[in-house]
Amino acid sequence: MKQSLMDIICCPLDKQELELDATETEGDEEVISGTLTCTECGETYPIEDGIPNLLPPDMRDVEA
Repeated sequence: MKQSLMDIICCPLDKQELELDATETEGDEEVISGTLTCTECGETYPIEDGIPNLLPPDMRDVEA
């Protein structure tokens, strides 16, 4: 995912800002893996293979 997406995405549960914690990047702009954490409710959303999974926790596929 592009880091510039941080300007437009928000927590799907409470519509608050997300904080990026990138564990793997490519160049200055591309995030390959990491987590997005809501600044209000604290829920975390994984980034895997450059794709953020913004599904609410109870809708995620836990067997992925």
